[in-house]
Amino acid sequence: MPRYLARHRFRIVSFLCAALPSFPGPVSAQSGNPAPMPVLKDPDPRVAPTLEAIAKGRSPGGLALSPDGSLLAWASGARGNGEIHLTEIAGAGAKEGGKQGAKERDRLLRPHTADAACADSGPLWSPDGALLAFRSTCAGDARGRSQEQIFLWTRRTGEVRPLTNLVGELDELAWAPDSKQIGFLFVENATRSAGALAAMKPWSGVVGEDGVEVQRIAVVRIPGGEVTQVTPPNLHIYEWDWSPSSRELTYVAANPPGENNWWVAKLFVQSVGGAATPRVVFDPNTTPGDLHGLQLANPRFSPDGKRIAFIGGLMSDQGSTGGDIWEVPVSGATDARDILPNKAVSPAWFEFAGKNTIRYVARKSGGNLISELNIDSAGEVPGTSEFYAKAISAGGGRAISSSRTGAYAFTASSFDNPPEIFLSHGPKQPLRQLTHLNEGLKPAWGKSESIEWENQGFHVQGWLLYPADYDPSKRYPLLVDVHGGPSASVSSRWGGGEPLFSALGYFTFMPNPRGSYGQGEKFTAANRKDFGYGDLRDILAGIDVLEKRFPIDTDREGLTGWSYGGFMTMFAVTQTHRFRAAVAGAGISDWQSYYGENSIDQWMTPFFGATVYDDPAVYAKSSAITFIKEAKTPTLVIVGDRDGECPAPQSFEFWHALRAEGVKTQLVIYPNEGHGFRDPAHILDRAQRTFGWFEQNMPAR
Repeated sequence: MPRYLARHRFRIVSFLCAALPSFPGPVSAQSGNPAPMPVLKDPDPRVAPTLEAIAKGRSPGGLALSPDGSLLAWASGARGNGEIHLTEIAGAGAKEGGKQGAKERDRLLRPHTADAACADSGPLWSPDGALLAFRSTCAGDARGRSQEQIFLWTRRTGEVRPLTNLVGELDELAWAPDSKQIGFLFVENATRSAGALAAMKPWSGVVGEDGVEVQRIAVVRIPGGEVTQVTPPNLHIYEWDWSPSSRELTYVAANPPGENNWWVAKLFVQSVGGAATPRVVFDPNTTPGDLHGLQLANPRFSPDGKRIAFIGGLMSDQGSTGGDIWEVPVSGATDARDILPNKAVSPAWFEFAGKNTIRYVARKSGGNLISELNIDSAGEVPGTSEFYAKAISAGGGRAISSSRTGAYAFTASSFDNPPEIFLSHGPKQPLRQLTHLNEGLKPAWGKSESIEWENQGFHVQGWLLYPADYDPSKRYPLLVDVHGGPSASVSSRWGGGEPLFSALGYFTFMPNPRGSYGQGEKFTAANRKDFGYGDLRDILAGIDVLEKRFPIDTDREGLTGWSYGGFMTMFAVTQTHRFRAAVAGAGISDWQSYYGENSIDQWMTPFFGATVYDDPAVYAKSSAITFIKEAKTPTLVIVGDRDGECPAPQSFEFWHALRAEGVKTQLVIYPNEGHGFRDPAHILDRAQRTFGWFEQNMPAR
């Protein structure tokens, strides 16, 4: 699982595709030191300050509610200077949300001097409530370099001390129920993140064999700090959980390389300690049931330790989770039981809230709901279903942090409301806002509205952002922004890149067509073997609805997207001339050549039904290159030179074809960038070029 995805589970994530660049010239990723990015001439002066305005606001995350429900630990701050807050919850024992007039008290947990150049994140309470573990870069590593280590804060004394002295990358910390050990995902001596979002290393040596980084589960003992890697070196672990006895682990894993094999991963159980041998509990590759050939996520032991529940479904990216909630006995099964059947939602995370109760977060029609499910009856616990769906969307690494009192905390935001931390005391209890970090902060973009329409038997939803300072007597351009995935969805959330065009005077439309999460597994699977066809028809039908309802200048309609959205942009301009300009980010232009370029080909079979060698026609059917002579739309093509998900040769191929056909186009390649851009200068430059392309090619009359 890409580390970036692990820490941002409810962000819209991209379609995974890694490449072996093999084309000549300045777009090659073979060089370790490519030429620097040229400075953009005459950038629009509005873009930079608008991005700064969009980025305003503090985003809390990594919530950890103490077992007694009286103290909430959480992280704030940008990457590289994060801080841990400790918030005392007033009236924590009161069922109705605390005493009248009581206020929370907040303080910082400081393991270092205030001016230290290090970051703290990921707080996590021990089950007995005595210790708080968190990650910090303050201790460094044995080589004296910046390195996350595990620290402990003792609640009784206030003492803070480092627990580990690791060299590598760690993630997904979890206390054992006995409070005597902490497990975590660990890549020893990591040279890069174990995921595909980061820039790929220059290719050298035996590809797929040399330098393969394996993510294992390590366990550190309390109080001594002894670290042991407990899973075998021939298994790459993606997600995991402790058993109630603290003597077993369950995890989703596959043989290395991990970036390629998540789509064929299995569910394992393994004892901790001794010469433990992993045992396969469930294999979706051999099951005869509905999960055959699909993906697994979020494994969780039941409170009695006899069952393992997980999310299973069609997923295009690890970390972008959706499907149904299933369970199998620990003893193993050839098939699994669906405990959330035929519900028009896409669960993204869950936990056991009781012996027979599951609390889950699910995407639904462009929003996120928090609900509770009775496992035995497969029915909702009264008073919880869709309780929070209309106003806020849940997010964060551990979507919810719960206490033994039944309370739980989560971070939430919407297009109209900046992120804050909220507390629930359970069904039918009032929601309580714990933080006021962004009090009075108003969005720099226009208001939002959920748009719903019917098309070819599907009920489809999308989000519309109005232009800032909207005047219904005026006509405005429309930008259609297609999300990545395809197994993903756009939710109402604060900030991100989507509001830029709204803030600068555009309607911005973000559809969730068939193939998206939010309306059940059948809707998510509706674009299998049909990429670019049904989902494009859904998007065009949504634009028809907008044109009838809003003052849109139909001569100024543009299309953009990143990753799968980049593919949709490339494909759409070969299918329709409706758009006056397009910007394709990290797209895929030829599924046939892409299959041979990427290093994560395992994802493709569930969506295309066969490999390209067995059924090349189904790949050609959805390739923009197949229909390139139909393209007329001016198109800007953007990609990172070390993109390991959607390879730069795909963008080169599309740009080359447009240029050969006489279509206005431009290719921009950013040095040392992967699928998720990291350099702030490149992020700004990309925004400026994108906005400038639309302004230039569909100007106001």
